[in-house]
Amino acid sequence: MGKKNVHITSLGLLHFLVTSGRIVSAKPAKAHCKNPYFWRCYGVPHTCPPGCPKFCQVDCKICKPYCACDKPGAVCQDPRFIGGDGIMFYFHGRKDKDFCLVSDAGIHINGHFIGKNNRKGRDFTWVQSIGVLFGRHRLFVCARKVSRWHAFDDNIHIQLDGADVEIPSGEGAVWESRGAGLTIERVAAENDVVVEVTGLVEIRARVVPITAEESRVHGYDIAEDDDCFAHLELSFKLSSPSASLHGILGQTYAPDYRSRVKIGAAMPIMGGEKKFSSSHLFATDCAVSRFGTEGEEEGNELKTANVAKSQ
Repeated sequence: MGKKNVHITSLGLLHFLVTSGRIVSAKPAKAHCKNPYFWRCYGVPHTCPPGCPKFCQVDCKICKPYCACDKPGAVCQDPRFIGGDGIMFYFHGRKDKDFCLVSDAGIHINGHFIGKNNRKGRDFTWVQSIGVLFGRHRLFVCARKVSRWHAFDDNIHIQLDGADVEIPSGEGAVWESRGAGLTIERVAAENDVVVEVTGLVEIRARVVPITAEESRVHGYDIAEDDDCFAHLELSFKLSSPSASLHGILGQTYAPDYRSRVKIGAAMPIMGGEKKFSSSHLFATDCAVSRFGTEGEEEGNELKTANVAKSQ
């Protein structure tokens, strides 16, 4: 009887450790292609690369796993960006402030930064939420604030025009607003979605915590039972960016863009905090805003065409 009780207690402890996110398998995670169109690759398990052993995706076309945070359009960690030009850089911003990530005539995306003071003189920061403006719509995607991380709790919160979006449960579940041209799909049972605004952008948003190991390695000094600083890991795919696209990430897609970061540096930093600063999550008042300028651009094109005809 004594041995049986010990066995039950051990299983209970193991269940607690797994569901609370306190235990990490020594083996890398597995990922597979989820698109049946690529039938040769569909469902085939792949071991995640060393750079992202806990989570990766599979490129179904070439049937290989990859780290999403290393692809162009990624915004992860203490914001680490991979520009449209493929160059990696950091933009630290400030905690509790909002910054313009992408701004174009038809879409504007701000990010809200959370963070923690650092003795070295700058804040440790992470993107906690994004505000997406398109047409007359406002889309809000955020990581809920949680003190202790539980792997099977869904900590992603989404609103469209101020109303909560209730996505059906289960991997592959889809929520759609035809009027807004918006589709949201769960790519995992919890904390991982793909948001598509038709003709404008596809955003993959995944909620992750700061783990005790990350805090120790990077010196974040985050108390385990206080706030795990749940934040978003993001990946953007812009459908039809214009030549005037701007924002911290957006500018790197412009055809004449030349990176100003020190590429050989251990931590290449993107400056310009003031010009990317927004007054709130849905503001379009950053100095580089391009939102709502479609009419102006069409007018300029018409003027140019008329001038060309008259010459």
